[in-house]
Amino acid sequence: MIFMVFVMLFGCLSAQSNIRLNNYWGNMQSMTPAAVYDKYLAVFNIAAKKQWFGIQGAPATLFASGTTYLEDLRTQLGLSVIQDKVGYTYQTNVNLSYAYVLNLNYTWQLHLGIAGNFQAISYDLGQVTTADEAVDPVLIEKLRKANDFDADLGLEFSSQSLKIGLASQNVMDAFDSSGKLQQNTNLLYARFREYSESVFNYGAGVAAIQYADIYQLEFNVSGYFKNKWSSGLTNIPDLFDIGVFYRTGSQAGIILGLSLGDDFHISYSYDYHFGSLSRGSYGTNEIMLTFNLRRQPICHNCWW
Repeated sequence: MIFMVFVMLFGCLSAQSNIRLNNYWGNMQSMTPAAVYDKYLAVFNIAAKKQWFGIQGAPATLFASGTTYLEDLRTQLGLSVIQDKVGYTYQTNVNLSYAYVLNLNYTWQLHLGIAGNFQAISYDLGQVTTADEAVDPVLIEKLRKANDFDADLGLEFSSQSLKIGLASQNVMDAFDSSGKLQQNTNLLYARFREYSESVFNYGAGVAAIQYADIYQLEFNVSGYFKNKWSSGLTNIPDLFDIGVFYRTGSQAGIILGLSLGDDFHISYSYDYHFGSLSRGSYGTNEIMLTFNLRRQPICHNCWW
């Protein structure tokens, strides 16, 4: 029985390349190398996600990223690491990204991003047994560790309130899928975020995601709340935020966020699958921590 479950999970893994966070709107770097954070000197994220809680062997994901924006070069450099555990399978991605900012006019920017990925896959063979409780040598041969390289591309039009982007993950797989560990994934998205002087601001987003023969649409609506003392200012951080989302495939969820100071933000998301998984799953939980490193103001009139 254990062996059969493992084979099923392994078969699913070969078609699973779309490892993503629920709250990717809070960290688009996990989806596209064209996501630029030029407001800060550096941005750091850590996230943990437990999918389909209650189902043995369901995916568990750890994610960490850091970006730094070089204002003089209009360039962002990024590093991210993600590990996904599905059953007895461990998948690790290390991603190095580069993005360039092109000013189109006073309002709009064009972000161009590229990333290189190192991908590794391994297996916990100590938990795999066959019917006679002995590990099959043929199985061991098939489950050797494997490494691969791939690339991501991204393009984003950005203003203060609106972002429209297109991204492609694992681009090389689109041309040659033989021996590739992950499949090509494509993303088209648009996101609006109000920045006004009122205590309450709102935002909304839509994303279309395609990987293999799977197509998904996701819709998100969020509200952002400021301190009442800060109404009249548009550049102060949010006090807290709340959002809901729906993903085709009978999935819906909620995202809660809280700012702990000006530069530290914590968010939690929960989603529930209303399809066949609902009979054994209690939903998916995710937590994300974000730290923003502010850039020091430059004194252009100082002579010392």
